[in-house]
Amino acid sequence: MTILSSARRVAVLGALLTSALQAQAVRGTGSFTLSTLPRNDDGSTGLINTGFAFNLFGLSQSNLYVNNNGNVTFTQALSTYTPNSIASGGLAILAPFWADVDTRNPASAETTFGTGMIAGRNAFAVNWRGVGYFASGADRLNTFQLIMVDRSDTGAGNFDFEFNYDQMQWDTGAASGGSGGRCPVGGAGRPARVGWANGASATFELIGSDVCGAFLDGGSNALVSNSLNSNLNGRYVFNVRNGAVLPPPSTGVVPEPSTYVLMGTGLVALIGVARRRRASHTA
Repeated sequence: MTILSSARRVAVLGALLTSALQAQAVRGTGSFTLSTLPRNDDGSTGLINTGFAFNLFGLSQSNLYVNNNGNVTFTQALSTYTPNSIASGGLAILAPFWADVDTRNPASAETTFGTGMIAGRNAFAVNWRGVGYFASGADRLNTFQLIMVDRSDTGAGNFDFEFNYDQMQWDTGAASGGSGGRCPVGGAGRPARVGWANGASATFELIGSDVCGAFLDGGSNALVSNSLNSNLNGRYVFNVRNGAVLPPPSTGVVPEPSTYVLMGTGLVALIGVARRRRASHTA
């Protein structure tokens, strides 16, 4: 029988706890009524009802488009596969992982979405659980999720949204300069971006956006190893009040990545990566 030292036991328990916390970040949606976006590359749904009214950036509505490439938009669908700066798109968008998701390979899961309840509140979920990358790659898979939760108990139209992550193994499709789902560090790849924008002055991206390998498991800004406004690794929580996304608290008990700086009337991330030429996409 192998006897572990005290230090080794602590390390093992810590690893198990970290793994458990990451696994909890992606919420179970078994009680939700889910629909499936059929296998596709660069596809989107039509307008989908979220089941509750929300005020996002002053636009009161209850509908959105689910885009296969890791985001939702509100005024039109978005088929763009190579992620541009979220600030430059001119669209209101919530993007838990904007990259070239391709679910055509049977080994990839399909994107699902639908309504349900969380803690007694109406909620809407989009699940990218085990999805592949362009072109039909499924040797590496990502699991991430968008959750929107009605918080009209705090004011009409208020809501929270979460970006949740479990396993993140790829960040760049082949048409975005990737090979095997990844881009070479320092190369010409255009990897994933994570954040939101109101289509105008207010925008946010996590540090690690457009940086090869940064968001992957074990990366310098691994999505599964950090959190925001949450005590679970892999969960990033944003509170929307009176139509505006609130900045994170300046202090708190939960370690958080330093991702926000104020600029003008909006919030932007410290990225410092030059925009690169967009690659053409072929099926």
